[in-house]
Amino acid sequence: MKFDFDDILIQPADISNIESRKQVNVFYEDNCLPLFTAPMDTVICSENKDFFLKAGIKAIMPRTESISSIDNTFPDFYRAVGMDKFEELFIKNRRGGNHHILIDVANGHMQKLLDLTIEAKRIYGDDLVLMVGNVANPETYRLFSEAGADYVRIGIGNGGGCLTTVQTGVGYPMASLIRECYEISCTLQTPAKIVADGGFKSYADIIKALALGADYVMLGSILNKALESAGDTYLANTKGEGWTEPGERINQYAGETEMLFKYGTKMFKKFRGMSTKEAQKAMGKEIIKTSEGVTRMQPVEYTLSGWAENFKSYLSSAMSYSNATTLQEFIGKAKWNIITTNSLNRFKK
Repeated sequence: MKFDFDDILIQPADISNIESRKQVNVFYEDNCLPLFTAPMDTVICSENKDFFLKAGIKAIMPRTESISSIDNTFPDFYRAVGMDKFEELFIKNRRGGNHHILIDVANGHMQKLLDLTIEAKRIYGDDLVLMVGNVANPETYRLFSEAGADYVRIGIGNGGGCLTTVQTGVGYPMASLIRECYEISCTLQTPAKIVADGGFKSYADIIKALALGADYVMLGSILNKALESAGDTYLANTKGEGWTEPGERINQYAGETEMLFKYGTKMFKKFRGMSTKEAQKAMGKEIIKTSEGVTRMQPVEYTLSGWAENFKSYLSSAMSYSNATTLQEFIGKAKWNIITTNSLNRFKK
């Protein structure tokens, strides 16, 4: 029986030696949180990436951004490329430099992706930090770890902008997938970092994913609802008696926009999955495939810095309950229990 986040609760340690959340460090050694942006063009772009980096969230530029020349990147900043483009740039043309790349593939179970991973790491070694995925099979995580991938992105059909599981019946409950990949990672000499991608709805979901063994959590819909996200931003519709006036598009990065939001002005964001036909066109694809994604409007609910501060507070609290002062002491090592639906409902407010 597989399970998901609503099916578990983190169990406090028998006794915690932590007297204050100030004793807890929720950052890795590189001063980053255990978070990645999803490479979605309604989340991140070249114009807003610094907001995420300042918040301690590792940034991955989407495939809609120009990659005519991939410059050397730094550890908190990655670029997503398609499998064919990666082969062209890094295998056939052998670009030099220190790059951080995500091979962004919906179906990461393809033999070609595994072969490219093996060849790329043979050529570049540590000069290429490589993330691959998505996969939804713990044994596939093992294969990519053994192939030398630095990060493996796990989860298919879970994301708020993804319809793959709904339409195809293919998937794997995320909580079980994380735990089983983590258990495999403990048997490997050089395991790839586990990046749990898709379907996170709350702070608790993210924290549970870390407790189960995810090294990082990748967020799309949650970050899209931040004022500074890349999604087109609109004022709410104005409704009158017998008429409705559409809200105008506004610049989310302008100081006056932040002021309007802080004073309660309602705003909405465009959010779309990267397999939608609209996103496929934005990536320059000539053959448009059947969409396995959704497009919708979401309310702006917070500033990015405000959301990040809340996350740090809730994560440090969970870690203090678990007697963990560092991420290394918490990830995969926290105690947890499978619960009934009735048990969960008792906690819902």
